[in-house]
Amino acid sequence: MRRAWPLLPALLALVAPLGPVPAAPARDWRAVATRLPDGGFVQGNPKAPVRVVEYLSFTCPHCAVMEQAAVPPFAAAYVRTGRASYEVRHALRDGYDLVAVMLARCAGPRAFFRVAPVVYAAQADWMAKADAFAATAPADQAPDKALPAMAAGSGLGALFAAHGLAPARQQACLADAAERKRLTDQADAIWKRPGFPGTPDWVIDGQEQRGIASWPKLDAAVAAALRK
Repeated sequence: MRRAWPLLPALLALVAPLGPVPAAPARDWRAVATRLPDGGFVQGNPKAPVRVVEYLSFTCPHCAVMEQAAVPPFAAAYVRTGRASYEVRHALRDGYDLVAVMLARCAGPRAFFRVAPVVYAAQADWMAKADAFAATAPADQAPDKALPAMAAGSGLGALFAAHGLAPARQQACLADAAERKRLTDQADAIWKRPGFPGTPDWVIDGQEQRGIASWPKLDAAVAAALRK
């Protein structure tokens, strides 16, 4: 009979570690989003060393440009790594902006940051439909009737339904009078702020940033705040 013991070293080699165990991947803070006591939505590390706030509007073309060109690289470079948090504040410009915001916020903070890019990407389409609908829409409707009609007429209702927000849930969110008042009151305060330049507007660690209209400028401003 053959002796099996010479095979033991080979078997041990198969099960022995081949090298150091790789470290677990760093946390992706983009998956973390919270609601502030005042209703604001923040994405990222709550203890991030830099706090970035954007005042935006879903009906603002310049905001759509920044969403597509600057927000993704900003989120990848700074929010993902936990070095900056990203808060949005809604400087509402019109009723369709309100409808889009209420639907985008409907499923909570994490869903908001996933769906906001979709709303901006389709902005030209649903705003064109909104303009056409507004020309024939009944005047002086109560909000509980006007907002659902605007959602349907602009195509926003269909857009959100295609991304998982059921019609019944949409109706419930659009009927939330407390949320509507909170958003409109906050927007009034934003537009009355002395020197408010309009949307998009960026504030980093409480300091107003002028002239940020591209990713390189936003990148430079956040990097400078991190060096302080």
